[in-house]
Amino acid sequence: MAPPTPTFNLDVEAISGICGSISIACWVVVFSPQIIQNFQRGNADALSIQFIIVWLIGDVFNIIGAVLQGVLPTMIILAIYYTIADIVLLAQCFYYRGFTWKDAPAPPPKPSSSTIGEANERTGLLRNTHERRGSADWAGLSPAVAHIPETPPPAPPTALQTIAWNTTVVVMVCAAGVLGWFLGDRATSGNKDGSAPEEDNLTFNVVGQVFGYLCTVAYIASRLPQLILNYRRKTTEGLSMLFFLFACLGNITYVLSIFAYEPHCHGHEDGCAPGEARRLYGRYLLVNLSWLAGSSVTLLLDQCVFAQYFMYSRNDEDDFGSYGTHYETIEEDSGSNDGDERPILQRGDSGSYHRA
Repeated sequence: MAPPTPTFNLDVEAISGICGSISIACWVVVFSPQIIQNFQRGNADALSIQFIIVWLIGDVFNIIGAVLQGVLPTMIILAIYYTIADIVLLAQCFYYRGFTWKDAPAPPPKPSSSTIGEANERTGLLRNTHERRGSADWAGLSPAVAHIPETPPPAPPTALQTIAWNTTVVVMVCAAGVLGWFLGDRATSGNKDGSAPEEDNLTFNVVGQVFGYLCTVAYIASRLPQLILNYRRKTTEGLSMLFFLFACLGNITYVLSIFAYEPHCHGHEDGCAPGEARRLYGRYLLVNLSWLAGSSVTLLLDQCVFAQYFMYSRNDEDDFGSYGTHYETIEEDSGSNDGDERPILQRGDSGSYHRA
């Protein structure tokens, strides 16, 4: 006789488990995009060091509060992992920017396309001759030496390419979370004897709750320095949006996993007594209220980071376009002398500067 085909009941506990597993998967990889981007760029100027420090303080409070309150073991393990990842990001900031507690000042405004190329006799000679011509460029003017023009930087990825890549990564992480829940559920299904689980620990721990709310305040306050730094820089260049995207997705699924809770009543053969399930559910939410508030408010602040990204992305595109215009001006100027065979210095003094 063939073994019975396993059935899957997507009840409240399963929904909570799936959301919790996806949240864990998101929080495991949340720091990786920003760490990799800092390494590739060779700087961490886009990341607010105060943001990381306050977040680190919040994670320490999170560990203490989670242990004292007796929340899920996975939350405690994740809190320890967050702390280690925060230290890695903080070490990157100190390595690239030196040991400082202050964010880097706002960069000087980049020249726009309307100002690039505008020069008189003196500025044209100094900026467009000396700055773009080194000693090797003077040798390149000789007929015996081939002159190889500089190549412009590669174009940044389009919005469609960025969305496609981010969507692919997010889907893969979510699929890993669902797969992790499925394997865990199958592994423990054989150990269930059908008996009712023990009553959940819904006892308030005053000290644990205090640290939980301190953790919430730190998480909320950590976003403000990053928002201020983005506003001062007028750009989010160098800031990995996958970093905040995974943070948002991790907070959303974490909140859903808490709300998807099924109270277990004991001492009643036919289930819960009238009003008992509602009372247990309300007490469960109160125990986890500080963590719910922290995840919900930081989720809203992360949306502000995305709003800044879309606001300043146009400026970043204009800056790249201005560089391309400047590059074309340099190439046309370096390859044309308008038929003037005099030395370059004499041509600059006579006002024969060519502007594309």
